[in-house]
Amino acid sequence: MAADNPHGAMFRVITPNRHSRVTYAELFFDLVFVFAVTQVSHALLHHFTPIGAVHVAVLFLAVWWVWVFTAWVTNWLNPELTPVRLLLFAMMLGGLVLSTSIPTAFEGRGLWFAIAYAAMQVGRTAFWLFATPAHRTAVRHNAIRILVWFSVSAIFWILGGLAHHEARLWFWIAALAIEYVSPALRFWVPRLGFSSVEAWAVEGGHMAERCSLFVIIALGEAVIVNGATFAELEWTAANITAFVSALVGAIAMWWVYFHKGAEAGSEWISRSTESGRLARLAYTYLHLPIVAGIILTAVSDELVLKHPTGHSDARTVLSTIGGPLVFLVGTILFKHAVRGFLQLSHGVGIILLLVLWWFASELSPLWLSMATSAILIVVAVWESVSLGSKVEEAGEH
Repeated sequence: MAADNPHGAMFRVITPNRHSRVTYAELFFDLVFVFAVTQVSHALLHHFTPIGAVHVAVLFLAVWWVWVFTAWVTNWLNPELTPVRLLLFAMMLGGLVLSTSIPTAFEGRGLWFAIAYAAMQVGRTAFWLFATPAHRTAVRHNAIRILVWFSVSAIFWILGGLAHHEARLWFWIAALAIEYVSPALRFWVPRLGFSSVEAWAVEGGHMAERCSLFVIIALGEAVIVNGATFAELEWTAANITAFVSALVGAIAMWWVYFHKGAEAGSEWISRSTESGRLARLAYTYLHLPIVAGIILTAVSDELVLKHPTGHSDARTVLSTIGGPLVFLVGTILFKHAVRGFLQLSHGVGIILLLVLWWFASELSPLWLSMATSAILIVVAVWESVSLGSKVEEAGEH
């Protein structure tokens, strides 16, 4: 019975040695962020300038932060219960307002974006505090700390929404700085001090699966955009090759992340005695570049599909090489966090992409896309073979 749960009536019932599954309500909630990721990639595609990239980076950091903190809260609360489901449905409404505001967040809909974001962060945390029983002092104090930090950052979000041009950007950068530094400072507040590692304990398998699903969201958005773009084009040999190259690149990214890394992360965090600390580093922070790299690659795919021939311009070079590069940097750091060593295949892939950058402008967008996809395939195959050999050697001993 939920009412007999010592953690609280609205909290998940944690069974030892049993993985808490991701619920249908959580998957339904994630659909909003498929739209959000699409909006972010399209915003970058249409505003691919230095200042436009900064604007999109701010919006992406906000989208990721509101999603990942919701993943933390639903790791503790039970989405199978009606009040928690209603929370997720309310968050979906806020997420739709947030997502639809992304294209003009630095223009006419800045205040809408700010209100939606602040309401989601503050409202969800307040609900978590309300759902935590009085006897769970450490958890309640943790919720209060986070609520204080989000309330402070909300002021800057709203001030940014009311401001214009550069002032809006600086207010929102300040708000993100407050939020992103807060977990590293363990949400210190006066009188309550720092949060404890124990208060951040999570059900590791669930957290790993949630973040893996966001990677699927990003990869799925890339595949959908590629398909939609390809369907509108004349099917020439160059366009068909570009489409195949984009799909192969997406498959290679999936292989690099999921074939070994996702499973290793799930096993490691499930066994860890400091699951909260590992979740904060490996999933809250280090999944950021993984998802960002996939989104940037999706922008590249659309550019290459529309203009596969000729010399590669700066936008094409930056997105076609930068996307896989950021993805591999995030992946190697994530796997280092869960395995304890740097993956040689990923390091070589990063070096090859940097070397490719030197003469990328001399290549056509199509050849550049094919080269980066080939590098990702090398990384995926190398890791699979090397780790497979280690497993066999361990079995023999």
